[in-house]
Amino acid sequence: MPAFDPHTELATLLSEYRARANAVSQDLARSHSPDFAEQALQRQNDEVLEALLAEAKAAMRQVGLAQLRLAEGQYGLCLRCGEPINPARLQALPASEFCLACAEQQDRGH
Repeated sequence: MPAFDPHTELATLLSEYRARANAVSQDLARSHSPDFAEQALQRQNDEVLEALLAEAKAAMRQVGLAQLRLAEGQYGLCLRCGEPINPARLQALPASEFCLACAEQQDRGH
């Protein structure tokens, strides 16, 4: 397995999220059927697509912030406690903002 390179991993992730956002945006831009029943179904699908687009945009922001931390020499440090984030966690989730303990606390709402 090649060594983990955060620059490459983050750039790859950003590219994937951009491609996903572009594909969803293209789907949302298509015209709707003149048939009312078909339109209702298409509108429901649009709601799902809008949620997917929002998710992709949020992920792009998270990756952008990780790239900024990398440029500032703060990449890999937990934003909550300041301790280093486990390298295995960074390999699995390159845009991680928190160490595992702080992420679990965040998820519990503390």
